[in-house]
Amino acid sequence: MLCSIQFTPHAQREFAALEREIQQRLRRRIDRLAEDPFPVGARKLHAEEPFYRIRVGDYRVIYQVSTDQLVVIVVKIGHRREIYR
Repeated sequence: MLCSIQFTPHAQREFAALEREIQQRLRRRIDRLAEDPFPVGARKLHAEEPFYRIRVGDYRVIYQVSTDQLVVIVVKIGHRREIYR
């Protein structure tokens, strides 16, 4: 199952504000979500909508998966101490 990756405008701004080294690490993990949207270590968050998160060092990527449209939507990116606020 190959999905397309989309970013919300908010997630794009958060991603652009990060250092280039961190962006590269995050980009590799996000690109892998296209092949497997539910990798080992992905956790479902307890919210009204089905959000998932992956860990990349001290950073977290919050995303949604639309299996009927084969789309992974990155909703939020941030440091672990700030991401859940």
